[in-house]
Amino acid sequence: MSDSDSIVIATRASELALWQARFVQHQLEKLYPQLNVTLMPMTTQGDRQLATPLSAIGGKGLFVKELEEALMAGTADIAVHSMKDVPMDLPPGFAMAAIMEREDPRDAFISNRYQSLGELPAGGRVGTSSLRRASQLRSRYPSLMVEPLRGNVVTRLRKLDDGQYAAIILAAAGLKRLGLGERIRCLLSIEESLPAVGQGALGIECLAERNDLLALLQPLNHMPSSLCVRAEREMSRALAGNCQVPLGGYAVLHEDRIVLSGFVASPDGNKVLRADAEGAASDPEIVGADLARRLREQGADAILSALATH
Repeated sequence: MSDSDSIVIATRASELALWQARFVQHQLEKLYPQLNVTLMPMTTQGDRQLATPLSAIGGKGLFVKELEEALMAGTADIAVHSMKDVPMDLPPGFAMAAIMEREDPRDAFISNRYQSLGELPAGGRVGTSSLRRASQLRSRYPSLMVEPLRGNVVTRLRKLDDGQYAAIILAAAGLKRLGLGERIRCLLSIEESLPAVGQGALGIECLAERNDLLALLQPLNHMPSSLCVRAEREMSRALAGNCQVPLGGYAVLHEDRIVLSGFVASPDGNKVLRADAEGAASDPEIVGADLARRLREQGADAILSALATH
């Protein structure tokens, strides 16, 4: 789109993705009252193939690829993503113009009968779409049955309400954004369930050559969130993290320092490696790379190579 007073946002068509795109739309309209911002909802491959676990069909990049194709074709100017869905390496020619202020990064426990994971009976079925959550659950609660759960937030809640699961685990951020925070029975602590890299943060992507958009979007970049997410993503990138690898990372900013925690696990939860790293906030990628190295020293490569051969 060459028209400088209008912007088209490519977005997935799910309820949560539309909320996120509208949120960015409203922020832009507040900043630039003359700007005409419209949404272009799209159904991605990741949204269409709901019967198969994400890890089996190529991972979360399936939610991003079609939106990037719209940017490349010029039918949209920017794309709004959950940062936890964005592959660790952007394709050549693309840029993450802004990472917005992070919502609650924690995982949420949702059940109609139980107050917490500890209350669930042996054999209780817990639904999650995430290898990261599943490996941590299996490690801490080996008596539970951890089962796959796909679909958008509303679909997943309906499956719980239909009695298919005793409980499900979802990202707190998505529930809060959709006004479904009352469904949360309890929030899992960072120690209990280390979040996905980038969880709770929204990213705005555009073509790297669009200097006009990079400048326009700069006020939406939240520097503390951006620094933390960059550190997390570098750890994941250095460990070849994707949907096929149970891996989590969470960074916090303490004045001018970043403290990053991370883990890599076997899918069955029998082996969980955890480590921490700390460094200057001015270079978050160095902190991420340092944490990846520490996990490798503990034996992360053996877990990663075993997963690669499956």
